[in-house]
Amino acid sequence: MSVMTTFPPISSKIPKMLHGADYNPEQWLEYPEVFEEDIRLMKLANCNVMSVGIFSWAMLEPEEGTFDFKWLDHVLDTFAENGLFAFLATPSGARPAWMSQKYPEVLRVEKNRVRNLHGVRHNHCYTSPVYRDKIESINTKLAERYGNHPAVIGWHISNEYGGDCHCTYCQNAFREWLQKKYASLKELNHAWWTTFWSHTITDWSQVESPAPHGENFVHGMNLDWKRFVTDQTLDFLNHEVNALKKHSLDLPVTTNFMEAYEGLNYWKFKESVDVVSWDAYPTWHDERDESRLAAWFSLLHDLKRSIKNGKPFMLMESTPSATNWQEVSKLKKPGMHALSSIQAVAHGSDTVQYFQWRKSRGSSEKLHGAVVDHYGSENTRVFQEVSQLGGVLQKLDEVVGTSVQPETAILFDWENRWAINDAQGPRNSGMHYEEQIRRHYKPLWDEGIPVDIIDMECDLSRYKLIIAPMLYMLRAGAGEKIEAFVEAGGIFVTTYWSGIVNEHDLCFLGGFPGPLRKTLGIWSEEIDALYDHEKNQIRLTDDNSLQLTGMYEVHELCELIHLEGAEAIAYYEHDFYQGRPALTENHFGSGTAYYAASRNQEPFYTDFLLSIIRKHKIKRTIETELPYGVTAQKRCDGRNEFIFLMNFTNQSQTLQLEKEMYIDLLDEKPVPESVVLPSYGYKILKHSQK
Repeated sequence: MSVMTTFPPISSKIPKMLHGADYNPEQWLEYPEVFEEDIRLMKLANCNVMSVGIFSWAMLEPEEGTFDFKWLDHVLDTFAENGLFAFLATPSGARPAWMSQKYPEVLRVEKNRVRNLHGVRHNHCYTSPVYRDKIESINTKLAERYGNHPAVIGWHISNEYGGDCHCTYCQNAFREWLQKKYASLKELNHAWWTTFWSHTITDWSQVESPAPHGENFVHGMNLDWKRFVTDQTLDFLNHEVNALKKHSLDLPVTTNFMEAYEGLNYWKFKESVDVVSWDAYPTWHDERDESRLAAWFSLLHDLKRSIKNGKPFMLMESTPSATNWQEVSKLKKPGMHALSSIQAVAHGSDTVQYFQWRKSRGSSEKLHGAVVDHYGSENTRVFQEVSQLGGVLQKLDEVVGTSVQPETAILFDWENRWAINDAQGPRNSGMHYEEQIRRHYKPLWDEGIPVDIIDMECDLSRYKLIIAPMLYMLRAGAGEKIEAFVEAGGIFVTTYWSGIVNEHDLCFLGGFPGPLRKTLGIWSEEIDALYDHEKNQIRLTDDNSLQLTGMYEVHELCELIHLEGAEAIAYYEHDFYQGRPALTENHFGSGTAYYAASRNQEPFYTDFLLSIIRKHKIKRTIETELPYGVTAQKRCDGRNEFIFLMNFTNQSQTLQLEKEMYIDLLDEKPVPESVVLPSYGYKILKHSQK
């Protein structure tokens, strides 16, 4: 039996699944009847929380130093009177026009060194003293006024932080950041390997951020700039939070992340937010096979849960119908809204929230999906689906605070991704790191195997199996940590293009895969990049330990390796490296390390990973055969398991359960051994552990 206990709810004021949306009542101040109707509709839709104030700065401070909180008082007071709650946002995502006009320094400077005009969102400098003063001022006023308001259950910090600024303030801050990181110019020059092309820096003032018309091929510098941007964004977030916490210490804070957004290393935010939240916008129905996209968004949910070590996260934004900014603004087919929302809950979300509650009448997102359409009534398909889902969420009180307990983790590291995408070789047409992460995740999703998504700084000891495709960069200590994991009995899987560079993007000397060489028992001599029309094959050895047979097609990358203690379980079939090892297994200490030297086509990853899972007895969510497109996920509290069965196909699917007693959590009836999941359908089962 697991010893897991539940986490506290996001807010003790409402220990339930939270259901709601971004709400912009300030857009409707000239239409007071709209707000009245919205309150009625929120309750009818079984919603209990709204995010308000996200882009409200111009309404809260219409002129410098002149504040108007009456409209927000009315909104929050009315919420409290009607049993509704709010995440109150700080307005830093978009500044008012008067500020840009009077203080142009708050506007962002692009990498071409041209300052932007006023407009759009996140067009501001996180380093600007004026901008920091202004946001501290308004955040303080919000905290003083609403920090103890009965309707407010948390702070929504800004909105989708992103982008960078190259102004003089940021250049100076970058130099200061580097001076703290490197004790001397000698160390900086060595880390950036500036003797190449005679780019040695002789004074700190010579350091500039990467520019299209200047320096941009010093890979160590490019990496450090990305690290600086993350740190500076985080410093700005902390600046926002500090002003709030002085007056509302007990309210949790969050900021909404964006899918797998490359621009910020989200792992660095884990200590600064009390709960992780994010915005999910899958392009459902783009392909005949929905499972690939479903698996990717399951991975993204797993990532957000993993950032806070399994603590439930928040689905802060999703669309109940369609977006207006994707290439095709496709409607969700019947059932998909509920299924994709339950998918988030299955992977650890304690909220389902939307952008947006009511469609804006004009401007950029007037045609973006919403719970309430321009029609303005509950008599729409979307509203009814939202209301029905809200009724389901009200039955999930037992699930609140529970988490997922995986034995398996996939190492998907932001800094490694930055370095791979900047490496200049061996395939500049695309190294496809994210795609390889997806390829290794999908077979686990198909089998209903819970997964954490981790980075190099995470604790590895709690896992049985770690999969780390293309571990090109190994930060200091990462190789030693993996070695200790395997030596202690862990199962480790990695691929070609691993152990190439250190945290400065400097190649390891003495042979690849660098610090992993002993753990993997191989030496990588060369890597062959194949043209798109080229193919190769690998052939499995007879009687190999994974019981794999036959051949698999190879494309794009073939690494030429030598055995240094590992055993080959597959060899190349063609080209001058015919007969060279292509897949290896190395017994190291009490554990085992596997190395795939080639990039292979399916069904290789499915067969390979499922063979490892069988051999090393990795637990599945539920021990039954899952039809293709159906997956299973489990949350538990140490006494009860809550098993989510989800069908991402457009046809009904039947599966046979184990001979154990399950209760349908929604109708509290025993579940038969044969379960039918309708098209885009789901079931939530409860199993009490003995």
